[in-house]
Amino acid sequence: MSTLKPRAVLVTRESDYARLAAAHATGAQAAFFLKTRGQSLAEVTHRQEVQTSALDTVRSAIPDDWRLVRVGRQDLDRFIFSPEDVVIAVGQDGLVANLAKYLTGQPVLGVNADPTVNEGVLVPLKPEQAARLMIAASEGAASLERRTMAQATTDDGQVLQALNEVFIGHRSHQSARYVITVGGASEKHSSSGVIVSTGTGATGWARSIMTASGHALSIGPTDTALAYFVREPWPSVATGNSLAFGPLLGGEPLTILSNMNDGGVIFADGMEQDHIDFTWGRTVSLTVAAKTLNLVRAD
Repeated sequence: MSTLKPRAVLVTRESDYARLAAAHATGAQAAFFLKTRGQSLAEVTHRQEVQTSALDTVRSAIPDDWRLVRVGRQDLDRFIFSPEDVVIAVGQDGLVANLAKYLTGQPVLGVNADPTVNEGVLVPLKPEQAARLMIAASEGAASLERRTMAQATTDDGQVLQALNEVFIGHRSHQSARYVITVGGASEKHSSSGVIVSTGTGATGWARSIMTASGHALSIGPTDTALAYFVREPWPSVATGNSLAFGPLLGGEPLTILSNMNDGGVIFADGMEQDHIDFTWGRTVSLTVAAKTLNLVRAD
């Protein structure tokens, strides 16, 4: 057992206010720019204040003898997490999804920085709850919700994991061309790409696809199952749309063979900078991942 004191890893995402201020050099100039166009910075400033307050509450609750590091969303693909880390994501639901694939079992506290705009599916905790729960997590006494993750494995051994979904398609708005195989059936496709979703992802991008397409599948966040959705499959003399959606149960894989000379990509949970090139002749297999996201519960 490690003798190191726990390390609190605070994960945050740059606020809308910070991005506006950076784009216009200062907050005052951003406010002037918006005012000249009949808009106001007031709402964005208010959300910044709420987020800062939440972060200050969490930071002040970290024990003095713990180590502390803060990581921005944009740096997750370069940060190395340690076994003794207690990860605290302060922000929106998507932030937890963004960091999940970089973890190896560390407990995660999802703290809702602003309940008026964040649904709280993956950030169910209030800032005031962090003090007790981070201690419990470091001692292995916290109640954990083990959320299923998806895994993409290419034929050359590259691996991507996702909490919400894996996207396979073209990096632009061009059609993605590939051969999809599931349940012993295969079909050539020309589409806007394929989403392979977990139960957690069923409340995100997959939910939007189900709403638009009318294809509904029910998978819980801790179920060891996935679902696939083909975005806008185009039926033609050379391509079909019969394998457009369905569940992946009992460890059943979905396999995709790329027919894209360039522009084919695989990425997870919206982290497009951390992608796998998916060019002609490459194959990817989508399955349930061996690891889970260990989300700390309030009870």
